Amino acid sequence: MLPKLAFAMAPAKTRHVFDERLLARLGTSCDILSAAPLEEFSSPAARSLLRQAEILVTGWGCPYVSPELLAGMPRLRLVAHAAGTVKHTLDPAVYEAGIVVTHAAEANAVPVAEFTLAAIIFANKRVFELRDLYRSDPSRSSTWALMDEPIGNYRRTVGLVGASRIGRKVASLLQMLEIDVLLADPFVDETDPLARLAELTDLDDLLARADIVSLHAPSLASTRHMIGARELKLMRDGATFINTARGALVDEAALIAELQTGRMQAVIDVTDPEIPPSGSPFYTLPNVFLTPHVAGAAGLERLRLGKMVIEEIERFIAGEPLRYAIEPHILERLA
Repeated sequence: MLPKLAFAMAPAKTRHVFDERLLARLGTSCDILSAAPLEEFSSPAARSLLRQAEILVTGWGCPYVSPELLAGMPRLRLVAHAAGTVKHTLDPAVYEAGIVVTHAAEANAVPVAEFTLAAIIFANKRVFELRDLYRSDPSRSSTWALMDEPIGNYRRTVGLVGASRIGRKVASLLQMLEIDVLLADPFVDETDPLARLAELTDLDDLLARADIVSLHAPSLASTRHMIGARELKLMRDGATFINTARGALVDEAALIAELQTGRMQAVIDVTDPEIPPSGSPFYTLPNVFLTPHVAGAAGLERLRLGKMVIEEIERFIAGEPLRYAIEPHILERLA
């Protein structure tokens, strides 16, 4: 008998995560109780379905899985999260009950790393500034003048703050460029394979030496505003700060103040709050490239999430080790 499976996510936020082909594949190994995902857990119909579920596939917009809800899911054995972080979805009681939890954060890391690589290349090449100069001066005299400056990606230094799964992917992608890579992460030492791709150093040294500083640390109480006024003042004139991690890692008032001096640039995909208030200088500063939290999986990139979760479910059913199971003891260090 196939294990019974239920979905819990917001369809409006998860389009393309599971297409017809992926659902058909999932249907060969699971009894899908309903193709329509649950958006709430309080109705009698939802409670009835959850009581049967042995596998719960969650995603963006999933209601919180509380201890009370868990008590009504006696058959649950696996939670497979078709998104990144599960911190705001699952109560610790899930792990305490011995339920296996896996996620697709590794798949979501791919487009973030690609976005970061593109941002690094464009920032070192001063592409955003060249675009603005060309718009205001079609004669190209000002753009040619900038191109005679020491810009570009050859022999530059990129500093990665945090050896998260995204930071590691960025370090790997950067090997295609002839640049120096620095890494600051207190949990990485010379025995880590990452030490072959980047020079390990501390945060202050990285900030002082890098042409590009790219943030990839998890958002924790201990990392809130880890980049503040002191850290930003250590950065070189002309350097670029990239944040595709979380806005709360940065003291944004200090960042704005430093950007307003004009001595550095920023590529910002995440802010705190998620949408900057009306009138925020982030919207208008010429040395800021602001995007609306789009570095992660979007559109067809979301298919990777569904595919990775299905592969994990197939391994679970076959009794094979999962590749992306979450270990509760390191949960607090995950993004």
